[in-house]
Amino acid sequence: MTQEPRRIALERWPRRAHYELFSAYAYPYFNLCADVDVAPLVRAAKAKGSSFTAHLMYPLARAANAIPELRQRIRGDEVIEHPVVHPSITVRTEDDLFGFCFFEYVEDATTFVRSATEAIDRARRNPSVEDPPDRDDFLFMTAIPWVSFTSVMHPVSLSPPDSVPRIAWGRYRTEGERMPMPLSLHAHHGLVDGLHAGRFYERAQELIDDVEQWADGTE
Repeated sequence: MTQEPRRIALERWPRRAHYELFSAYAYPYFNLCADVDVAPLVRAAKAKGSSFTAHLMYPLARAANAIPELRQRIRGDEVIEHPVVHPSITVRTEDDLFGFCFFEYVEDATTFVRSATEAIDRARRNPSVEDPPDRDDFLFMTAIPWVSFTSVMHPVSLSPPDSVPRIAWGRYRTEGERMPMPLSLHAHHGLVDGLHAGRFYERAQELIDDVEQWADGTE
């Protein structure tokens, strides 16, 4: 069941001046791209014979949900904060096209990975480029596994302003024991700063490093 978001009282919001500053920009978005080491995740997914993508989405979604600013959205003249936000990932389909794949976020990793794997399979068989209507409690995710990119830019609606964060990742590389993978975060600067992006990367890497704990259900 979808939980109701909290309305932020702008008159008492410490971030109000920053929100008004960046919301006045024609393009109020920023994008950060940095490497994360996914070697522990690659090994865990291979050992289980399961999807690397499904395993990767869990620490990314969990890290994003831990950052309140990544759960905030702009709705007209209001800013709201969702108690939880959910993955919506692009899935490759026939004819070199893609469809959208949405499923509910749950904190239990085993349930999450199973739900993600099943949802991706359904999206491949029944492709659609529509997300559930009248909802903005998403985390838009996309994989670009053919290139280890250093930057990425996303299409966004400017009117009304789209405030859903975008998370993208590319092909990982092998460097000794490490497997660096480019990870990009795109967000509305009226809601999210570099500090919050840094916290997202830090938490995502911590969860990737601890994959043996949450993947086995011991966390």
